[in-house]
Amino acid sequence: MKYIIIGNSAAGIGAVEGIRQTDKHGEITVITGEAHHTYSRPLISYLLSGKTTEEKMKYRNNDFYSDNNVSLLSGVTVTSIQADRKQVSLSDGGSLQYDKLLVAAGSSPFIPPFEGLEKVKEKFTFMSLDDARKLDEALCKDNKTTDKEQNSIDETRKTGGKHALIIGAGLIGLKCAEGIIKKVSKITVTDLAPRILSSILDEDGADIVQKHLEDQGINFKLACSVKNFTETSAVFEDGGIVDFDMLVLAVGVRANTSLLKNIAEIDRGIIVNGRSETSAKDIYAAGDCTQTRDISSGQNKIMALLPNAYMQGECAGINMAAAGAENNKSFDKAIPMNAAGFFGLHIITAGNYVGETYIEQGAANSGKRKTEKERINFYKKLFYSDKKLNGYILIGNVEKAGIYTSLIRECTPLDSIDFDLICKKPGLMAFTREERMVKLGGAKGQGV
Repeated sequence: MKYIIIGNSAAGIGAVEGIRQTDKHGEITVITGEAHHTYSRPLISYLLSGKTTEEKMKYRNNDFYSDNNVSLLSGVTVTSIQADRKQVSLSDGGSLQYDKLLVAAGSSPFIPPFEGLEKVKEKFTFMSLDDARKLDEALCKDNKTTDKEQNSIDETRKTGGKHALIIGAGLIGLKCAEGIIKKVSKITVTDLAPRILSSILDEDGADIVQKHLEDQGINFKLACSVKNFTETSAVFEDGGIVDFDMLVLAVGVRANTSLLKNIAEIDRGIIVNGRSETSAKDIYAAGDCTQTRDISSGQNKIMALLPNAYMQGECAGINMAAAGAENNKSFDKAIPMNAAGFFGLHIITAGNYVGETYIEQGAANSGKRKTEKERINFYKKLFYSDKKLNGYILIGNVEKAGIYTSLIRECTPLDSIDFDLICKKPGLMAFTREERMVKLGGAKGQGV
């Protein structure tokens, strides 16, 4: 059996491990345009801030490909797929045959057609290791002195005097701001939305996080769009002008779906079923390029999250190698979920924000918080209806997020647990004895 996997991130790695659970000897070829060992993309901001290294960013050990008998084609892209011939064409002029194909092509930065953007020389995106390297190189340039012997790169990083303008106040833009803050003199983050992290936080939650970021020295210009750029300034629709030395574009991402155009069903992402199959025979898809069913809302949507990508990729790999129906694997409990931390303040959100709400802000666990600033940086909002938990927002204390996530994924009837206790003090004691045994691995529940 010949397997081809397009993509070398979480979904692709999950597929390799899924295949090898069943097929120990089939030929696996992983194709990636990046010239790197597989790495964890969420860590690129920590690389810039010095909290990790490229070696520690590796998603699997150095022997992963050899241990799994994988041929890695790096620095090469797939230019087209000939589904009728079960063949892919490569950017180096070559081609490969497959029996089963996985498209785990991820997503790419969305660059709006800003007027004058082509004039900006120092502009960057922030999604890959190469992006982080280019940005770090620019930050290390000594633009303030010609006496390099007296001013090392490290000193330049500390006193560089550069103003960074980041377009986009979502997760990517804010993680970039955190990563570079010690290497610039000023950061301004702007967004068309009236609040930061507008896709995952409500107004109160966003206000808490924004104030925390402002305390670290990050400036915001919200509810306003860029009209046009000059080489070193952004002119806004309200007439304001922000000068900058470097520009980071973090407006959003778009799923990489073009390889399956006119081959498989595509909406905003590649449409897959619970087995990670596309509508094209023997072609699977997984990860950020796909659209899957959100069990918290019942809608099909893109849910770009590393754990989801891995589990979906593993599901695809198991089914690609399946010898019979008894080996089928389903990935049918996906929910939108985000986990991030900014300067020590942690955030986890999940699910769908509809229904009645339970809210705590600042008061819970206040005995553990020594200062007023620490105390107010706590926020919990639960959304529920029809006897089920739909979603949640946690800021500050996120230790018990797994309890809430489990309730959403398993569609647990809220009248079968002590929901009042779960709201205030999430823990296993809110479940029945039988359910506690199942969650602790001591018994099997019905249908498990």
